[in-house]
Amino acid sequence: MPNTGKSTFFNRLTGSASRVANWPGVTVDLLSARVVLGGDAVEVVDLPGIYDLHGFSDDEQVVRSFLENNPIDAIGVILNATQLDHQLPLALQICKLGIRPVLLVNMIDEADQLGVRIDAGALSADIGCPVVLLSARHGTGFADARDAITGELRDARPVSLNALRENLHADDELVQHAEALISKSVSAPSKLVRKMTERIDHVLLHPVLGLPLFFLAMFLVFQAVYTFGAPLQDGVAYVLDVFRGWTLEPLETVLPSGLYGFLVDGLYDGIGTVASFIPVIILFFFLMAIVEDSGYLARAAFLTDSLMARLGLDGRGFVMILMGFGCNVPALMGTRVMRSRALRLLSMLVIPFSLCSARLQVYLFITTALFTASQAPWVLFFMYLASFSAAFLTALVFGRRLKSDEPFVLELPPYRQPVLKQVLLRGWHEISHFLRRASTFIISGVVMVWLLTHFPTGSTPGGAGTYASMLGQWMKPALDPIGISADMSVILLFGFVAKEIVIGALVAMTGLDGSALSGYLATQMDTIQAISFMLFVLLYTPCLSTLATQLSESRSVKFASISLAWSLGLAWAVSFSFYQGARLLGY
Repeated sequence: MPNTGKSTFFNRLTGSASRVANWPGVTVDLLSARVVLGGDAVEVVDLPGIYDLHGFSDDEQVVRSFLENNPIDAIGVILNATQLDHQLPLALQICKLGIRPVLLVNMIDEADQLGVRIDAGALSADIGCPVVLLSARHGTGFADARDAITGELRDARPVSLNALRENLHADDELVQHAEALISKSVSAPSKLVRKMTERIDHVLLHPVLGLPLFFLAMFLVFQAVYTFGAPLQDGVAYVLDVFRGWTLEPLETVLPSGLYGFLVDGLYDGIGTVASFIPVIILFFFLMAIVEDSGYLARAAFLTDSLMARLGLDGRGFVMILMGFGCNVPALMGTRVMRSRALRLLSMLVIPFSLCSARLQVYLFITTALFTASQAPWVLFFMYLASFSAAFLTALVFGRRLKSDEPFVLELPPYRQPVLKQVLLRGWHEISHFLRRASTFIISGVVMVWLLTHFPTGSTPGGAGTYASMLGQWMKPALDPIGISADMSVILLFGFVAKEIVIGALVAMTGLDGSALSGYLATQMDTIQAISFMLFVLLYTPCLSTLATQLSESRSVKFASISLAWSLGLAWAVSFSFYQGARLLGY
């Protein structure tokens, strides 16, 4: 089921070996990993969290399709030790299918604190399958769980569960069976009391103070990113400059000038400038992982549910927006948990306005170059508020056409102290995804920009006669009213492919990096133009990967086209209003 620690267990079992793969009969990609268990190579697949196998949600259909179309050797079912009364029926559904699962009763540490006692031996004997008590977060019982899975695999034969739904038992029968098992194997207080959680929730879920406190927490995250990230960024930039001076600059006398300019001034400087921001992005993911692991993000969904309901969404939509801070693509894929197609489409319209890590990189560079250390966190915070505002406005505009009556059910987990290893592992998954995706786009984008700024042959690099200059002049009438210069407008074209390209493209276009590039940027825009540019980058179009995901998830060219047209129009209107308004006020 959802919120049982399944992903935490999967990460601990597989380490950093996970990858995305497609499977027969399944319409979406699933996370999987290859590990060695008992001397055998094993493919472990992380299936979506579901409440039962009867349902019609996309996630439940994915699980059924996988089980029906792929021969499997073993199934691990993760259960929350504090909620066995309503989670055990899912395990019994699996038991009735002709394959013996391994029941992994997770969060046993929380159960112990609440006075819940589980007799794993008695439960195993009654059900007829292995039962292991563990804490995936802390590692307690993990070795036993690994051994139990290995033992099942040693004796298992591949099973195909064809026509799965026809073999499912009635829910009432399973619930009665679960109640009988729990009465024999589980003892618990009549009321589970989480005093610390209740005391914290009394403040953080306050109907008036709750949302301001959440936004204050997010601002403190941004402040910490700048405070601790700036020295790390300077350190990486220094190392890259030293490497350039010692190993690459001597090549200027050896290589032809054009080739040297392409490899060093274009490719290396472009990639190096982007690389200098990686420590800051890692720090951002690390801090967001702490917020998520603590259980606070679920509270954010609860706090915003009434507001989101007025816009046609629910608290899950807000959580998807927050997920989009890392990358819009997995956030779009996360909308599959919504049963209503209208709700999914509306959520997919608002998610691309999330200020993703690629946009964050652009903003970190511009704010560092043009704003003081005290101003920069406020500018970044303003961009996040603009991100939420654009999402809410989009929901308000389209919510009347995309109405949904799907109920919103949310389980609030107890507050948990983040585990350093799990936070680091989750942060690493995010940053590795960013690096894999960014590396391809950045290299190709930097190469393309260098070619546009150095051709046709005979033109001055970056000068008026280049293809880049021609493109800039062509876009000038549309972008002049919002304060974006012809040179900066060329960068926007590459930002459509991937926002990660923007800074690298700027380096390739100017041949500058470091402080020289910051100085050049200051000649291209003042603070008002910089904010207008950042607003446009935030809104004007999602990257190509996001647009492709929108298309595949919605299965509608019309929907993807409407989303693209709306974001472009909104970006121009917002930037125009801000820029012209600021100029009228004398800024």
